[in-house]
Amino acid sequence: MFDIGAMYIDDVFRSLRGHKRLADDAIAQLNDEQFFALPDAESNSVAIVVKHMAGNMRSRFTDFLTTDGEKPDRNRDQEFIIASDAKRAEILAAWEKYWQLVFDTLNGLSAGDLERMVTIRGEPHSVLQAINRQVAHYSYHIGQIVLLAKHWKGAEWKTLSVPKGKSAEVTAKTAAKYKAKPS
Repeated sequence: MFDIGAMYIDDVFRSLRGHKRLADDAIAQLNDEQFFALPDAESNSVAIVVKHMAGNMRSRFTDFLTTDGEKPDRNRDQEFIIASDAKRAEILAAWEKYWQLVFDTLNGLSAGDLERMVTIRGEPHSVLQAINRQVAHYSYHIGQIVLLAKHWKGAEWKTLSVPKGKSAEVTAKTAAKYKAKPS
C-alpha cells in the first residue's frame, strides 16, 4: 500500500533540491559584478532574488507548524535592497542556512501533518497548501535567477538542462538508460 502523504513530502523535497541545484549552478557561473548587476532600475539582481528568497524561507519555515508564516520581524521590503557594501558570501550564507531550514522542516513532517492548518499573513492553509505555495514561489524565483545568469553570461553560459539542438540525442540516451533489459 502506498503512503501518498509520505510520497508527496519526498517528492517536494526532491523537487526543491533539484530547483536549488539549478539556482546554485547558475549562480556559480556568475562573477561578483554579474551577481549584483541590475538589468534595469525596475528589475532585481540575482543577489536581490537570493536575499528575498532567504528572507521568505526564514519567515515561512521557522516554527512552520506553530506560528504564522509571515513573522512579525520580517521586513520584506528590505529584502529588495542591497547595501553598497553587501558581500556575496554573506548573501549566499543566508541562502544556504535557510534552504537547510526548509529541508529540515520537510524532513520533520509526517504524512499526517499535511492536513494540519497553518497561517500565512493570517490566512489559513493546510500544510499541503502552504508547501505548494512555497514550491511555486521558489520555482518562479529560481527561473528568474537562471534567466538572469544566462543573460549575463551570454555565449559563455553553460547549460543546466538539455542543450539547444540536442533534444533527440538526450531523449534517446534517457530512453536507452531505462529500457528494460532481458532477464
